[in-house]
This record gives sequence, C-alpha cells and structure tokens, in this order.
Amino acid sequence: MQLLQFTENPPLALYVHLPWCVEKCPYCDFNSHGLKGNAVPERDYIDALLRDLERELPLIWGRPIETIFMGGGTPSLFSPEAIDRLMSGLRALLDLRFCREVTMEVNPGTEMAGHLADYRAIGITRVSIGVQSFNERHLKKLGRIHDAKAAFRAIEAAHDAGLDSFNIDLMHGLPEQSTEQALADLHTAISLQPPHLSWYQLTLEPNTPFAAHPPVLPDDETMDRMQAQGLAALHEAGLIQYEVSAYALENHQCQHNRNYWEFGDYLGIGAGAHGKITLAAENRIERRERVRHPNEYLAKAGTEQAITAHSIPTDELPFEFMLNALRLTDGFDVPLFAARTGLPIKVISDTLHQLEKEELIRWDITRIAPTPRGTRYLNDVLLRFLPD
Repeated sequence: MQLLQFTENPPLALYVHLPWCVEKCPYCDFNSHGLKGNAVPERDYIDALLRDLERELPLIWGRPIETIFMGGGTPSLFSPEAIDRLMSGLRALLDLRFCREVTMEVNPGTEMAGHLADYRAIGITRVSIGVQSFNERHLKKLGRIHDAKAAFRAIEAAHDAGLDSFNIDLMHGLPEQSTEQALADLHTAISLQPPHLSWYQLTLEPNTPFAAHPPVLPDDETMDRMQAQGLAALHEAGLIQYEVSAYALENHQCQHNRNYWEFGDYLGIGAGAHGKITLAAENRIERRERVRHPNEYLAKAGTEQAITAHSIPTDELPFEFMLNALRLTDGFDVPLFAARTGLPIKVISDTLHQLEKEELIRWDITRIAPTPRGTRYLNDVLLRFLPD
C-alpha cells in the first residue's frame, strides 16, 4: 500500500449547517426540514453548534480558519441576534485572524432583506440569495415561498448592505421551461449586477417528491440551447465561468467553494454536516459526518454519538481529488495533487496521458485542466480515476 506523505496541512474552512426551512422544496435533497409552523429553536441549536465545535478542536489545534459558510436549510430564518451569538462563539474558539470570507445563504421568502445590514455588522461578508427563478409560475412549481418582488427586494438590499460580495442562485431546465424563459431569467439576473452568479440545471435527485412524481422537463435539444446561449450571455456580461456552475466578476469567486474544489480541509458542524480533515501526522485523510435529524443532533451534539468517521482509502484519493479539482475550468497546479492527497502524480500519469490523447484534459508540466469537451463529459472523465 502506498504510504501518504504530506508536506503541510491544506487550508481549513468551516461549514455550519442550519437545517430548517419554512417548507421543503420538492426538488431538494439537502438535509433540510420544514418547520411546519414551529419556531426555530435558536438558543438550543447555537448551544449545540458550539458544543459540537468545541469537541472537534483537538483535530485542528493551531490551524487558522480561512473561510466560513453558513448553509441550510435556510440560515436567514435565524435572527441577527442568534447569528451574532454564533459568531461570538466562533471567535472565542477558533483562530479567525486570517478569515477572508464569511458567507450566509439567505431566502428571499424570509425577512432577510431587512436584516442584511445587521448580518453585515455581525461579520457576514457575503450572502448567497436563493432566487432560482424570476418567473412566478416556475417559482410555484418549484415550491418556493417567495415571489419575484421578494427576490428583487433581496438583491437590492444586498447592494445596499455594504457586503463585500453576494451571489444570485439561479436554476434552468425547470418544469416546462422554454429556452426563452430560461434566458429571460438569466438576463434579469445579469441586469441586477451580481458580483457572482450560480447558474445550474435542475436535476431530479433520488428520494425527493420530484423524483417520485417527475415533472415534465425540457428535452435535451432545448437544454443544449439554454446552455449555449446562456454561456454567451454570461461571458458578454463579464461574468467569467471558473467552475462548472459558478460565474463571477474578477476578485469575486467564492473562496469557500474554491477550497472544496481544490480539495482543502473543512470542518463541518450542525445536523448532517460533513467534514474532511487531513491528519498529516497520521498519514491519513478523515471524513466526518454528524447525525442528520435536528432533534437527534440537539440531543447528541458534543458527544461521540453524534459523529461517524472514516479514513478515505488510499486508492480512492485520486478519484476524490479529481471529483473536485476538475470542476474548475482553469484546473489546478500539478503540485497540488501531491500536496492534497499525499500521493505522487505518477500514480495517475497513465490515466492523464490517455485523457490528454482523447482531448479531454490539457496537461503540461505545470497545470492540468479539463478541455471544454472534458467539462461537457466530466462524469465520464471522473470514472477513469476510480480504483479497479
């Protein structure tokens, strides 16, 4: 078995999962839970998050946190007072001196527009606004709790709040959506001048209402037109694609997500949160996962019973690395593979040579990146890195 050799720890990020929504959308397979008229147990959940984090500290002694991401669920269901208490707890337990980005997901259907300035004062530097569409009919089909007016108010509030950046989350390929409707959504989003735009195709995920009762989606030819014309519109607007579904102005890429794509480390706290930690002294990389249901998490957070952990098998590390790194359109520096996996690049050199011959990747002495064709057939490319 190949012995892993790490020269240094990767950058470390923190992911915080806030699992409640007003209602769960029928396409969503995230660990989110509808409130069904109940109030968010803010105080108890913040207590649980801090207990959870405190138990993990021995894994990351001396390592600074570079980015924080609060996802969900709907984090904007939490009041500014609750987020302030959470941020105070994070500052007390972690080294945040070099933290360069704190992102929070927000839903236009909550009271977030009036709270963005408060969130900014607390330390949130970036928000991701879950718009999905500006078309009222499509919003209803997606089960969203906001309308187009609420989306416009949220985006205007993001401009006014003094945030370092914000993202509009937008989907295409929606039920019965035409190319013209998809492009109308995209042009509306672009006209609102977001520094960052996530634009991605709706997929029917297992164990969701949409999977059980599939809506009528656009055919492949329509999807291809949406994609081609949408990419042209984004490029013309100066929003540069840097990842499969992420587009940004210069200096506005999501640094937290880049850390994922570059196979950096991240600590995950909250119900169902995942983490990946490099334990260089032990020559292994560990994945850690919390219990999923919020009630179980509230009862067990801070104890061994809340977490399952396993080391990533050595022969799976090339696939795990490429699963992330090849999502980046500009690829990665060759030395990053060894730095993040502890393996020499030669363990995948035969596969790389074959993919290069097939014009699916570009590879030179310094950098490896997918070609446009490789990005189009990325799933097929990734399968080449699976262990025999």
